[in-house]
Formats: sequence, structure tokens, C-alpha cells
Amino acid sequence: MIDPNDLQSLLTTRNERFCVSLYQPTPRRHPENQQDPIRFRNLVKEAETSLGRVLEANAIDPILAPLRALADDADFWNHTHDGLAIFVGPEQFRLVHLQRPVAELLVVAESFHVKPLLRIVQSADRYQVLSVNRRDIRLFEGNRDVLDEIALSPGVPSTITDALGEELTTAEGQVHSYGTGPVDGAGASRGPGGAKTGGHGHGHGSKKDEIEKDTERFFRAVDKAILELHSKPSGLPLILAALPEYHAPFHAISYNPHLVAKGIEVNADTLAPDELRARAWKVMEPFYIDRLAQLVERFGAARSAQRGDDRLPQVAQAAASGRIDTLLLQAERAIPGRLDVATGDVQCSSDMTDPAVDDVLDDLAQRVLVTGGKVVIVPTDRMPTDTGLAAIYRYPTPP
Repeated sequence: MIDPNDLQSLLTTRNERFCVSLYQPTPRRHPENQQDPIRFRNLVKEAETSLGRVLEANAIDPILAPLRALADDADFWNHTHDGLAIFVGPEQFRLVHLQRPVAELLVVAESFHVKPLLRIVQSADRYQVLSVNRRDIRLFEGNRDVLDEIALSPGVPSTITDALGEELTTAEGQVHSYGTGPVDGAGASRGPGGAKTGGHGHGHGSKKDEIEKDTERFFRAVDKAILELHSKPSGLPLILAALPEYHAPFHAISYNPHLVAKGIEVNADTLAPDELRARAWKVMEPFYIDRLAQLVERFGAARSAQRGDDRLPQVAQAAASGRIDTLLLQAERAIPGRLDVATGDVQCSSDMTDPAVDDVLDDLAQRVLVTGGKVVIVPTDRMPTDTGLAAIYRYPTPP
């Protein structure tokens, strides 16, 4: 996956020798995905031809080696999402799984081509789900249509043993007995049918007390790591999926401002992927609608105070001078033309099929992100203007 910090890095990378950007749709289902490796090899050949115009032949093979290896990796092609983006530069290789399809494209230039990413990464409907029980955690990322498990960043404890190590107060052999069922008065977990699955109390406290202390420390370690390594970089809302009895303890210890108040009160491991997505979106949708409503209200107030505009020429000028704090763009809307990022001048066109013609809205988004602003993709029915854009400035428009 990719977060705004990664996107910012890609946006600002410049290299006079080469930057390779490769995009490919990757259908998830058979038989639609059978041709994916073949299409990928064709794109790699196209990259070889393009690189041949700027590099010596003996310098190209090391650059394309990881791409050629990927083309032959059957396991990789059996576990794609909806699209694929790969960025290759000197001492740089970045592969991104996309949860929405993209058009097939290969670009070799002095900078990375990131426009196909913009509307995916900046979409307002993205969120993460943290699945927690007493033993381990899993992390998912998705939108209204799809939800996928993602790899935990190095440093995030995936199990209670990872988190506590030698500080785990219960014996190693007892960790597996941290069941998801209720705990009885003697400190033993009860499995299906009420059968006891735990042992007896020992030491200075019951086994139940020890388990509760370990659970709290595990939750604290998880919360801290997820906040620092996932929530802060992504900025995405985080939904907790756990048994009902874990929600209050986890929220009580959490310092994560991205954790939403309402969660999914069930063990995520018991749900099919699409059922987990449906439950997550049921939680996320009101949060999503409220966020968009706040942005719309903020734009209205900014426009009244001469700190906002929806007119393309004025917004383009503000983008060029780095004055835009937040830019709302209408999903699925395009304005054919070109933006001069130095002057803010816009040349509109009527022919989007012309290779020399871009989407001005995407050009604006890229400029806003490079200058430290935020971009939010808004569905048509929530957009506060009919021009396809709404900009909130950092300070009022000069007279």
C-alpha cells in the first residue's frame, strides 16, 4: 500500500538519468488475470526500449532485473489486488498494490509519473481495520468496495509474545490458552460448550489477573506501534474489530486520534473477507459523510472570507504560488488541458486523447501536494461546486 508520505517522496524525486513508472490493471479473478504476466513482460520490453534511448546497454540489465524476476514469480501474480504500480530509479524500487484499477502505462522520464495514484491515495473513503484479540493482531486497509489484509510494518508486534517477550507473566505453554471465550471465576477460559481450556491460578495472583495484565500491556504496545508506524503515516481512520469485551479496555489505553469511537464487535477471524468489509463500511460510512460535510462547510466559510474559490483560473494561480491548504476535487471529473506550474496559466483543450493534453485537475492536485497542501477526492453528489474543484487557501486572496 502507499501513504501520503510515500506519495510526497515520489512526487519530489528527480533524476536526470531515469525514473521508470509502470502501471498495470490486475484483475483479481480467473480467467481475467491469466494474461497479467504477459502484459507485464510487454511493459518491461517497452521500458527496455525507452531506457535504451538514455543509457548504455550494459546499464539497463541491472535496472530491469527485478522486473524480469517479478514477471516469472507465479505466486506474486496469484495474489495481486486490482492494480499495480512500480517505480524504479537509481537505488530505488517501489512496488504498490492498488485497490482500484488503473490504465496500462509505462513512462520513463526525469521524474516519476504519479497522477494515476493521486485519486486513489487521496480518496476520502479509505480506512484501516485493526483486528485484535489477546494473542495477536492483523491490519486491513480498504475503501467502500474492497478490504485487504496488509503487512505490518517492522516494529509492530503481531503477537503477545512479540510484544512482551520475557516480560510475559504466564508460561510460554499457556499463551495458546488465551481463548476468545469468557473467563470463569476460577480464571479458566471456557471454549465451545463451556469446557475449561485454562489452568489454575498460581503465584501472587490468579491466572485471570495475570492474563488481564498481559492483555493490557499487549494492547498498549500494539496501540503505540500502530499509531507511529501506520496511523500517523497514512492518516486514515482506524476501526477496531474485536470481541465486545475488548473494546472498552483498548479504547481506554489508546492514544491514537485516528481510532474511531464505534467499532466492529466480533472476532474478525470468524468473518469472511467481504463480510468484514461490509461491517467496516457500515461503521465508516457515517464518519465518511461527516468528514465530507465538514470539508464542505469549511470551504463555504473560507469562500465567504475570501480564502476559497472554485474558479479554475484563480485556483490555478493560487496553486502555482503555493497558497492552497486543501483542494477538493470531484471524483471521475476531468478538465482536458495543461497547467503551467510556474505561472499558473491554464491552456484548456477539447481533446483528451491528444498525448500532449493532460487533466488539469490532476495537475493541480500534484502541485498542491508538492507545496505541502492536502487533496481530497469527493464524490459528485457531495461536491460543493459544479466546477469540479473547490480550494481552501492558507490566507485570504491578495487585493
